[in-house]
Amino acid sequence: MHSPPPTTTRRSISEGAEELLGREVPILDLGFVQPIDYMGNDFDIVQAARVSYGPSTRKVHDDRGLLRYLMRHRHTTPFEMCEVKFRCKMPIFVARQWIRHRTANVNEMSLRYTEAPDEFYVPALEDISIQAKDNKQGRDGEAIDPAIRAEVARLMRANQEETYAIYQRLAGELGIARELARSVLPVSLYTQWIWKIDLHNLLHFLSLRLDPHAQLEIRLYAEAMAAFTRAWVPLASEAFDDYRRQALALSRLEVAALGRILGGEDEASACEAAGLKGRELREFTAKLAAIRG
Repeated sequence: MHSPPPTTTRRSISEGAEELLGREVPILDLGFVQPIDYMGNDFDIVQAARVSYGPSTRKVHDDRGLLRYLMRHRHTTPFEMCEVKFRCKMPIFVARQWIRHRTANVNEMSLRYTEAPDEFYVPALEDISIQAKDNKQGRDGEAIDPAIRAEVARLMRANQEETYAIYQRLAGELGIARELARSVLPVSLYTQWIWKIDLHNLLHFLSLRLDPHAQLEIRLYAEAMAAFTRAWVPLASEAFDDYRRQALALSRLEVAALGRILGGEDEASACEAAGLKGRELREFTAKLAAIRG
């Protein structure tokens, strides 16, 4: 018989994280994000930063102020002292995007050892969109005929049912090895993995995958992870929002144009003089609009 889990610990804990551990957050139609473990909290980040001064040095900043300084000046190693582990279930095509972040430890369900589940992603009708004309890798927000959306969903389900039936025949009736039979399955099939990452690299993941330009499906997973992160390390999350997510970075040309505008020059001539054009000009114009509110 297994011993009961300990009721006390000597490790640092986060009350916010403790409340959420083990809870599955539903994502898409069949997926989820489940935080299963973490190490460290806001205090551990500042303690890691202060060790540089030696053990006898008095604290010269409050925790929030030091955390904000670290984030503002991109002193990243103290944030690496915190880690989090998630269990996640997502369509394979989302996992293939996700795994491009090569700074985590990952262990994925293997279809060599286990039978593929009959679980496939079909987007909600309102999330079915046409290809964007000005973005080669994204959807267009333009409304489309509901009948087209319904037909797309029907075709997806029909393909999934057909390929899964083929897979079952290969791996069952014909006795083909699972590692080969799986090759017929589409990337809409759901997979699962355990994903462990330190806080610095998690924040980098979130900065990219929470962006409005990120694909909707992976953005929903990022939103669930961001919600846990805010509960786990609220001070670090606040600094991240202030200095990364909701901040604007300016290029050398943009700084030159902004300086001319602040000096009284009209926007068009300032941008032209600074050498801004094409997409870079459009991006700078969007930044000015965001600043003006």
